Amino acid sequence: MSNERLIQSDGDASSAATSRGLLERAVEQNPAAWERMVVLYAPLVLYWCRQLGLREDDAADVFQEVFQSVAAHISGFRRDQPGSTFRGWLRTITRNKVRDTFRRRHREPTGVGGSEAQALLSQLPEVVAPDEESSGDPAVSALLQRGLDLIRAEFEPRTWQAFWLTAVEGRAPKDVAVELKMSGGAVRVAKSRVLHRLRTELGDRTG
Repeated sequence: MSNERLIQSDGDASSAATSRGLLERAVEQNPAAWERMVVLYAPLVLYWCRQLGLREDDAADVFQEVFQSVAAHISGFRRDQPGSTFRGWLRTITRNKVRDTFRRRHREPTGVGGSEAQALLSQLPEVVAPDEESSGDPAVSALLQRGLDLIRAEFEPRTWQAFWLTAVEGRAPKDVAVELKMSGGAVRVAKSRVLHRLRTELGDRTG
């Protein structure tokens, strides 16, 4: 199973997360939650900026603007609409901030941006789908790996192994159950618990 599908295959929404959702804690201005959010999403935001043609110094400025905007508006982010994810919302904010940067560059004297900035600006679509990335996008895979690294210590080794063998390596639950000396139901619960926790860590669940 690809890493991208990990956050789409949680079959048991009733599984209890081990902590409250990342966004819920961030709305409360929890410093640890904000630090965790930056650890998870800063590389992805910078990747998007570079993909959209920003220079390194501009990308650093946009990165700051994006997270300032997130801090200002996170309490209004809605997850109750179909297809609404924190990653999609963050990508839209990033796209808008990049557009603003190209607009400012175009208004500056020739030589600072000029026709290059206008050409790049014209190539940026007005609307971006929340999950526009392909399932094989290395930046998204890296995000999911960072999330998994952050939560791994919360699970017993056998629970984690059951999750990894089924969700990541794509092995059949019945085969994993035999190998780990677990019931098939226990394997499915283990997988669901980790997936649920991952989505909570990524901000796609409230916990």
